[in-house]
Amino acid sequence: MTPAPHHRHATQTAAAPTRRALLRAGTLVLLLGTQHIARGATIVAVRVWPAPEYSRVTLESDQPLRVRKHFVSDPPRLAVDIEGIDLSPELRELVAKVRPDDPNIAGIRVGQNTPNVVRLVVDLKQAAQPQVFSLDPVAAYGHRLVFDLYPEKAIDPLEALIAERLRDMGADPAPAKPAPPTGHALALPSTAELTDPLGDLIARTETERKPPAPAIASAPAAPPPITPRPTPHTDRLIIIALDPGHGGEDPGAVGPSGTREKDVVLKVAHMLRERINATTVGGNPMRAYLTRDGDYFVPLATRVQKARRVQADLFVSIHADAFTNPDARGASVFALSQGAASSSAARWLANKENQADLVGGLNVRAKDREVQRALLDMSTTAQIKDSLQLGGVLLGEIGNVGKLHKPRVEQAGFAVLKAPDIPSVLVETAFISNPQEEAKLRTSAYQEQLADALMRGIVRYFAKNPPLARSRTV
Repeated sequence: MTPAPHHRHATQTAAAPTRRALLRAGTLVLLLGTQHIARGATIVAVRVWPAPEYSRVTLESDQPLRVRKHFVSDPPRLAVDIEGIDLSPELRELVAKVRPDDPNIAGIRVGQNTPNVVRLVVDLKQAAQPQVFSLDPVAAYGHRLVFDLYPEKAIDPLEALIAERLRDMGADPAPAKPAPPTGHALALPSTAELTDPLGDLIARTETERKPPAPAIASAPAAPPPITPRPTPHTDRLIIIALDPGHGGEDPGAVGPSGTREKDVVLKVAHMLRERINATTVGGNPMRAYLTRDGDYFVPLATRVQKARRVQADLFVSIHADAFTNPDARGASVFALSQGAASSSAARWLANKENQADLVGGLNVRAKDREVQRALLDMSTTAQIKDSLQLGGVLLGEIGNVGKLHKPRVEQAGFAVLKAPDIPSVLVETAFISNPQEEAKLRTSAYQEQLADALMRGIVRYFAKNPPLARSRTV
């Protein structure tokens, strides 16, 4: 039945305001949405990671942050204007998070510059090359704004190792030289160019420290026969690069009780370093070099680069990973594979480890992608053969102190193992995701056992594979 005209009109009249109200509401929603995008970001966490190589400041937010940055060289400081936010208690926490022993950051100041802009000023202790970049959400992190503060005069890892060795010998270390640019650092030395720079510098130091012979007044005599001055004896240092996995922004795997992989493997690496530095092989002293000596993030390619810069004889990456099944247990040792992985589990683990740069936060735009690709694509059959031998003896020794996950060395495309001229292995000490193994990894006693086992394996390897001689230019 058709409604009466007056009734239909009333219905239309009642409906019209509803449509207008909806239109107004829609406009209001759009306006609020625009404002929310501009001012709605919330800081959820702030972190500071100090290290000699660089210091990192991270702002984590629920939305991307828009920034304008300014760097002042005298005195050195970085000023960053963060748009669309107000000063919050989380940002104020940055001031107290700077440690007095931070080698790069003197202090941080924050304040409300304008009603819509927070200014953050990082006062630096030395000239720096700051990098400011954003990271998309990954793993447990939201959006991250990262400030990486690199010293302008970076310490060469080889020079640092030399200085450490000279201090142990009681000599005055020579001042460390700045590291060459990344492109030069990644260049492969030829066989003819291989030297023992540690031995070279130690030899020069010993020669310079010898006092001249006192002059004795006497009657003229026949000159003594000229004999060549003997070359000072120097040790051929055997250098082992130890690579504690993860670090800094990247905690690695986390056990059921909250044990972090990055903490456990750093402790094991420190214990192993002590054993290496106190050991000789064939009369030659050994020296350990850590790719990270604290809780900070090191990109995968940089770990390889560091080992090659110090001309390491071996590269041992130490991990304690997790698996989807908490019942998985036992230690494993991996070498590089140029082809397919030796098992699906090895392939899964390699893919997981190769994602460390995403979690740790790599400024891809600041890196030479071609150089990185060249470095990580290099591998040799000889390197893989030697790595399998090293992995075999390490696996045998680890099996004496704990359960093995697999009785043989596995292979997969681990990016961190792709140094073409260094036998390289990755050791999974245990599954931190297994409650029983996590409990063992937390104890100093088991960490000591792991360090002892790895030390025995390294010595066994060199007993069958003596390190190659290096020429000296003394």
